[in-house]
Amino acid sequence: MKLRVALAQINPTVGDLVGNSELIAASIASAQSARAHLVIFPEMIVTGYPVEDLALRPSFQLASKAMIATIASTISAQIVAVVGYLETSDEGKPQNAVAIIHDGVIKARYVKRHLPNYGVFDEFRNFTAGSQSLVVRINGVDVAIAICEDIWHSLADLADRKPGLVVVPNGSPYERNKDDVRLALVQKRARQVGAPMAYVNMTGGADDLVFDGDSIVVDKAGTLIARAPQFDDLLMLVDIECATNSSRPDLVISTDEGAALEAIAPVIAARLSDEGQIWRGLVVGLRDYIAKNKFTSVVLGLSGGIDSALVAAIAIDAVGAQNVYGVSMPSKYSSSHSLEDAQALADATGIHFRNLPIAAMVDGFMNTLHLTGLAEENLQARVRGTSLMGISNAEGHIVLATGNKSELAVGYSTLYGDAVGGFAPIKDIYKSDVWALARWRNEQAQLAGLTPPIPERSISKEPSAELRPNQRDSDSLPDYLVLDKVLRLYVDEDHGYELLIKDGFEPELITRVISLVDKAEYKRRQYPPGTKVSSRAFGKDRRLPMTSGWSQS
Repeated sequence: MKLRVALAQINPTVGDLVGNSELIAASIASAQSARAHLVIFPEMIVTGYPVEDLALRPSFQLASKAMIATIASTISAQIVAVVGYLETSDEGKPQNAVAIIHDGVIKARYVKRHLPNYGVFDEFRNFTAGSQSLVVRINGVDVAIAICEDIWHSLADLADRKPGLVVVPNGSPYERNKDDVRLALVQKRARQVGAPMAYVNMTGGADDLVFDGDSIVVDKAGTLIARAPQFDDLLMLVDIECATNSSRPDLVISTDEGAALEAIAPVIAARLSDEGQIWRGLVVGLRDYIAKNKFTSVVLGLSGGIDSALVAAIAIDAVGAQNVYGVSMPSKYSSSHSLEDAQALADATGIHFRNLPIAAMVDGFMNTLHLTGLAEENLQARVRGTSLMGISNAEGHIVLATGNKSELAVGYSTLYGDAVGGFAPIKDIYKSDVWALARWRNEQAQLAGLTPPIPERSISKEPSAELRPNQRDSDSLPDYLVLDKVLRLYVDEDHGYELLIKDGFEPELITRVISLVDKAEYKRRQYPPGTKVSSRAFGKDRRLPMTSGWSQS
């Protein structure tokens, strides 16, 4: 039996139950037009995901349950829908659930049985786990349900039930190289159960998370049948060869296999390159943070350096050049090439651009405060931060912070200065990745016959904050290529002093980097949110005390 399955890879907004229900309705209409037997939505699609402590609010729980009932009333007898939403247990505890809907009625419910409680996930805090499997007969095929984290655990109990198909609604955030891990996992579980598996994932940004879709269908041997493109919103239709009447279902919806349908050729979308995935993730993450929070435009300081140039290019792809406002804020220490490079980016891309010298404002503070040394350097950054926030308040743009993960790791930023902003697009990108992405984005422009957005000199020149004469980042930090190697191990993989020694780094370098990272936790707590693209982003992924007597430095 070939069951036609529609996988709704769509982009919900947390808390927008009406808007999400409209996305659901559009996908169901398209699935019905394509004569699909079954349409599957991502987990918690009605409420958006992750809802965090909204799950604990009785009013939100009631709204979710009312909306799933409304959605159910609109679904005809021609299709079965698997729709994720927030349910409550008999004891009133919130649950991550899906409703199996047919002919205007919720015929069954399944509650997620394994709750992730690592990295960015706090589902033990927000949900109560289910305990029962579910198999439903649809057009003669016995369809089992698992939700996201469920398939990261053994499906031996489902294997015992011998379903003809397993469907897996997901809210799986993007991170580098996760697409390979997902495919291998889906293949492994399909082979374990001995049935095809249809894995659907959401798209779009939700605060500091971004979802990449990457919906997957494999056969019972784990062979890839279909795969959706990453980060695109779409309905993927797949005809899946399934065994019929293979199990003892908990519920029978329909036994008729139905009329034969004209075959749909499955599509296996090409994978994006590593840089292409990261770029799309950063663009979609920023785009949705802007749109879902009702902003329309962004403003950022354009120094002529690589970080601000990269953020500007991401912003242009996310919201359009017409909605990007760049501000050059030269001080008496700013080089002529920095001003020229900032202007060159504006000329190449067509963003709004203004020049706002800060020397007079800095002098006003200096004449009153009489600051010297590092305090004077930080003052310049804070004048720039205050200027950007003033423009933001006056004109309604959201300020983008331009710091990267290397700087954030070692505290190489000024609180209330270059750290100000509403969003930080590259906070999870190390400096070496900044250079790689800048070169990649320029290459993409050249391949398309367009002007590269990022001036070559911004990429090639030695980094400098330009807060004192002849300043270079290397005056204060190890070379970024070396620093990033240490940071990837210490921050992302928790290699302590002893392991870093075994990794081949010099003791003095290790001690220096560990000390910088550990002392900067209070700064990171005050940094704006930004899109997570690594497996270990600062924030929920890596939670350390600001006040601690522990040190290996």
